[in-house]
Parts: sequence; C-alpha cells; structure tokens
Amino acid sequence: MPQYVCVHGHFYQPPRENPWLEAIEVQDSAYPYHDWNERVTAECYAPNAASRILDDEKRIAAITNNYARISFDFGPTLLSWLEQSAPEVYAAVLTADRESRERFSGHGSALAHTYNHVILPLADRRDKRTQVLWGIADFRHRFGRSPEGIWLPETAVDLETLEVLAELGIGFTVLAPHQAVRERPFEGSWSDVKETGIDPTVPYRLRLSSGRSIDLFFYDDPISREVAFGGLLHSGQRFSSRLKAGLPEKTDTSGLVHIATDGETYGHHHAHGDMALAFALRAIEAGPDVRLTNYGEFLEKHPPTREVEIREYTSWSCSHGVERWRSGCGCSTGAHPGWSQAWRAPLREALDGLREAVAAPFEEAARAFLRDPWGARDAYIDVVLNRSPESVSRFLDAQAVRPLLPPERARVLKLLELQRHAMLMYTSCGWFFDDLAGIEAVQVLQYAGRVVQLAEELFGGSFEERFLETLSQARSNRPAEGNGRQVYETQVRPARLDLPKVGGHYAVRSLFESYAPKDRIYCYGVERENFRLVESGKMKLALGRARFTSEIIGETIDLAFGALHLGDHNVHGGVRRLSAGSEYESLVGEILHAFSRGDLPDVLRRLDAGFGQAIVSLKTLFRDEQRRILRSILESTREEAEEMLRELHERHVPLMRFLADLGSPLPRVLRATAEFVIHLNLRRAFESAELDSSRIEELLGEAAREKVPLDAETLEYVFRLRLEALAREFAKAPEDSTRLERLGEAVDLARRLPFAVRLWQVQNVFWAALQAVYPSQHRRAKAGEKEAAAWVESFRALGERLSVRMES
Repeated sequence: MPQYVCVHGHFYQPPRENPWLEAIEVQDSAYPYHDWNERVTAECYAPNAASRILDDEKRIAAITNNYARISFDFGPTLLSWLEQSAPEVYAAVLTADRESRERFSGHGSALAHTYNHVILPLADRRDKRTQVLWGIADFRHRFGRSPEGIWLPETAVDLETLEVLAELGIGFTVLAPHQAVRERPFEGSWSDVKETGIDPTVPYRLRLSSGRSIDLFFYDDPISREVAFGGLLHSGQRFSSRLKAGLPEKTDTSGLVHIATDGETYGHHHAHGDMALAFALRAIEAGPDVRLTNYGEFLEKHPPTREVEIREYTSWSCSHGVERWRSGCGCSTGAHPGWSQAWRAPLREALDGLREAVAAPFEEAARAFLRDPWGARDAYIDVVLNRSPESVSRFLDAQAVRPLLPPERARVLKLLELQRHAMLMYTSCGWFFDDLAGIEAVQVLQYAGRVVQLAEELFGGSFEERFLETLSQARSNRPAEGNGRQVYETQVRPARLDLPKVGGHYAVRSLFESYAPKDRIYCYGVERENFRLVESGKMKLALGRARFTSEIIGETIDLAFGALHLGDHNVHGGVRRLSAGSEYESLVGEILHAFSRGDLPDVLRRLDAGFGQAIVSLKTLFRDEQRRILRSILESTREEAEEMLRELHERHVPLMRFLADLGSPLPRVLRATAEFVIHLNLRRAFESAELDSSRIEELLGEAAREKVPLDAETLEYVFRLRLEALAREFAKAPEDSTRLERLGEAVDLARRLPFAVRLWQVQNVFWAALQAVYPSQHRRAKAGEKEAAAWVESFRALGERLSVRMES
C-alpha cells in the first residue's frame, strides 16, 4: 500500500495596520525594510513561491512553487496585505492552490483560517461564529471555492469551537498530539493516550453533542519540533529522510506522516529553509513508494476508522493550555529571562470589559436600522472585502429595515466598524510576546482605542476611563513604560484620528508636496475646492478648503485650513469648519495681505484667529510622510554637515593611512568621520543611475586600508535595489544586448563586493528569460545569426555568474 507525506505550513502575520489609516506605518525594528510584513515576505513568503533546487555543483537546477506541494493556510489579514503590497506572491499562493487540486485528486492544499487569529476557546460563541464565518468568506473570495478544512489559531481548541466549525461545514482541522485524551475504533473500547501518545499517522473522527462530527489530524510532534527548533532544515536530504522515517512500519495499510509548523520556519526563522523544503519535496516525489498528499485527498482515500476525544482549552504553544493568552503562566519567547507576564491577565480583563460594555449599546442602536444586528455583523465581511459604493449598497439593501439616508448609512457602518475592531483587539499576538509595551501588545491596544473612540461617538459617555482603570493594573517590564494606562496614553491616544486631524495632515503636507484636486490620504478621500500656495523667501503659506471623506464609514466634513512654514521644522497653522462664501474669502484675503507685507506677527495672529480650533505642526503629519518631509527639510543641513565631514576626512587621509600602516588605532573622531564619509560615498555610488565599478572599488579599497567597518546590511539592501531595478529593465526587453550587458556587469560587481548580495530576484528574472527567450535565441545562434550568438554567449556567462545550470 502507498505511504503518504504531508507538510503543513501555517503562514501568518498579525494585522499591523494603523486602525485609523488602514495601512502599516514604518516600523524601525524591521530595518532596512519598511515594516515586518515586508521583511518576512522577502525572507519567507516570496522565496517559497520561487524556491531553488540545486544540483551537485550548487547551481540552480529548478525553481519551484513550494505552496503547490504542501498543505498551507494563510491568515486572511496577511493575504489582504499581500494582495495590495506583494501581488506576485499573492498570485503565486492562489495559483498553488489551483495546481494542488490537479496534483491531489481535486483537493486544494489551502486551508481556511479564522479571520484575525483570535484564541477561540477564550472568545464567546458569537465571536467564534463571526471569526469562522469571516474566515470562510475570505477564503471563498480569494480561492474561489469552499474550504474543506480550517486552521485554528495556535491550534487552541474547545468543543464549542468544533461545534461551530462543524455547523458551518468545515470537515476537518489539525491539532497537536497532546490535545488528544483518548481514542478507540468505531464502537470499540476507549484507550487513554496520555502515556502512549496518539498515533499521528491516521485521521480520527470526533462526535459532537449536537450529533455532528468533525475529523481531526494530529501532527507528528517530534519531527515538527526538529524542523522548527532542531536544525533539520540544514539539509534537504536529511529532512526528506526524516519524514520518511516517520511512516509506520506496517505496509499493509496506508499511513500518513504529516508535520505542522509556522510557515515562517521556511526562510524567516531559518535562512534558506525554503530550499530545504523544496529539495525534500522533490526527493519524496522522486521515490517509488511514498507520495506527497494533502489532508483533503488523504481523507477521501482513507476516511477515519477511529474516533477521538480531545483535551479542551489546549493549544500547541502553551504547555499550560491557553493560559499564555490570559495569565502569567510563564510561557514566553525566552528573549527576556526573569520578565513577568502578569500584565497578560489585566490586559484581557480590560478588553473583555470593553467588549461587554459596547455589546448592548451596539445591539440597541443597530436595531433601529438592521433586521438582525449580529447577523449583519456576520455578513459585514462582504464589505470588508469590497468597500466599493456598490458593495456597501448591496449589503445595506440586504440588511437594513428600510432605505437609509446618508447619515444613517454612516452610522450603521460606524457601528459595524466598532464590532470589527472589537474583534481585532483580540489578535493573539498581543499576549504572545514578552511585554505590554511591545509592538504587538500596543497594536491590540490601538484597536481598543478605536473601539473606545467609536463607542463614545456613537453612544456618548466615557468608555475610555473604565477601560483604563482595569488596564492600569497591567505593568510593563520596562520601568520607563509604566503601567497599561501610561502605555495607552503615550502610544495609543496620540495616534487617534478624526477627520479634522486628516485635514491637518493635508494642510501641512500641502506646504511641501502637491496634491491633485481629487486625491487620497490612506483611507480618506479629499476633494479640494480652493487652494492657494504663496512663498516669500524661505517662508510658504498654504490656504484652502477641501471636503474630507472617510472611505470606510462614509462620513464627510468640509474644512478650511491655513498653514505657514517659517523654515526648518517650524510650521504653524490650523483647521476648522468654515462655510464657503464671504467669511472664508475675507479671512484668506486678510492673511494673504499680511503675508505680502511681510508682517509675520499679523499672519500668525490671523491664522490663530481664523483656524485656531485645531492647531497643526509637523507633529500633525502621519509617520511615513513626517519622515519623508523631515528628510527634505534637513537636506540643506545634512549637505552642509556632509561637506564639513568630507573636507575633514580628505584633509586627514594621509595621516590616517600612516597610522594604519603603523597599526596604531585611529582617534575616535577620525574613525567616525571616515566611516560616515566612506559609507555615504558608497551608498551614493550604488544609487547612481550608472554604476561606476572603478569608483566603487576605489572606495572599498579606501575602507579596507583605513580599516573602516562597513554597514553591510544597509549597503547590501541599497545595492540589491539597484540591481533589481536593472533586472526589471532587462525583463522588459530580454533580447536587448545592451540591457543584458549592463545587468551582467552589475552582477559581476555584486560578486566582488566584500559582503554577500542577495541575487534572488535577479535569478528569478534570469530563470524566466531562460525558459521564455533563451530557446529561440539559441536556435537562431545555431542557425548562424551573429547577434543571437553574441547574446547567447553573454546570457550563458550571466547564468554562470548567477549559479544557474543552463542545460540539463
């Protein structure tokens, strides 16, 4: 009988979007990438979509989409981000599911995933249902089919959760082996598996009190742990052998060895883990007796013959059950020995209190407009997935008790956004890591902050104070961060936005960058009605009126604004509601007149009098634009400082070389100056439109002579971006010999740099050309065409430099 292997990857990142902008702002800890989603995509999600298989000479023999041969789930919030920010990776994931259906008897390898990684045993039944419904709807929207199985966050499970899954048509899920209590043949005697462990090579059926049932797979824990923590991914051959060794010795029946780990294991946690996976999958496929499969196919061919009972309130990542997400059980990342997790309990208590505080007012307010408020929440995923006016209208037509006026539509959407964020604030990562002030816990507090804001706008009263009273009982392990109230007040409340603050951002940014008459700021639409920008020396004055609309809720506000840039970082102005007509025109005229006279005190006085309701400054800007504009403002200052340091460096180069020859350490000021200047010169040379190899090698020689340490991480990233831009240009016209030569010279240079440059994307472009263009060029060359022969020679040389096997 054939034996089977299945590798499951749980691919997930927590939602990182600013709740008020619906976009991820820069995360410095992910440097040199913009944010952690971008970084993990570069290290894991993208490589698994185009993973390398090497031959015996370490050359690329094949590039393969790992997702098409494994079982996988992607968190819906991550897929949403990939769709917008990494569309090639997103397309590869969807393609993999289609290909897997052809490979695995019509069963796609993608599993659904609950919406935002809530620990379901700690959620009430209503939230359980919505989380599963939203996960199923998101899956259908993306993969074009209904899911057979679903992945539970952290494999956290209780019977009520399994009842919800079965009720909603889910056929199976995957658990850790320690989550089984006992098992038996159908209608046979029960056996306790606490001591012996459950056999992971067969599926099981769990009969539920409702009369429904659900099938369960229990993954092979030892092999999974070796993959995640034991170095098994150091060798693809060893990995494949270890998987085969997990198969049952009996061959009279088919058995399944299957493992489950975080998908990020394959590349992010373990560099080149994707390649070990690709090699192992290829090696297993090449063998005669073992087949790759996925859960759906195996269930069809080998349905359960045994049933099981589970241990409730357990998970795969907490030895204490699910305590990691509600108490200081001691489970942590291990990065900060001695730190307390006592903050976890009051964080959950505060969020539970907030959820309950808004539930009844939500239901009461929504009943005035919606037939079934909680049913409407279940259906709201259709709007989350498609926020077009047509989609919103379809939703409201189906859910509302009557046609709604625009303000009523906005109120209904605000009520449902309240509920969306009330679920987002339970994202499990808020408790998983080691401190209340970490970015993951702050993220869930931001979602709570959005709930508080919407509740107070909708229902009046103060929801925030009651929430903060409980939250203040949580304490950060970093004394400077204080308690939960302080973390909220310093890291959440300042991020809170409303439409006037969006207007303030628009006012300040319009001093430095142009907007179109109709434009967008993240999830806000802006329609400009009037705008004036005047300058005098270093000063700029912006005055205008615009209509600002939340694309999420549909609320609209007309605002007038005035902002004055006095030079450097000094910006002053304001935003207010101001009707069109004489009042606005008169105010603008007075301010422009004062500005034209150079009467700065009068300009400031009139700005304050006319727009003083909401004061704006550079601090008003959202984080990414703030960084960009500050860089622009500091440009002249930076250039002046760079010139001074460059002059100092060049003046003392002979002395520094003399000291280096003597083996004498450089004075700190000279060493720091040399590091700055050489690094700056290298970065500019890498970013140049034309890569000057001689200049770059001269700078590298200077760094070596003066023993200047290079910031390899930054320089590699900058050079890689330049190299990938050349690869994209080549991909537009791969038959162009000039583009091919330019790319080849850049790759040559990359190989001579004193740090390794990641050539992954360049290899992908080359591989595509090898499949699509090289065969015809090669035929033309063999037919005697000189230009084609020269191209083939250059192309083959580039393939050698990229370590690609040209011909099998």
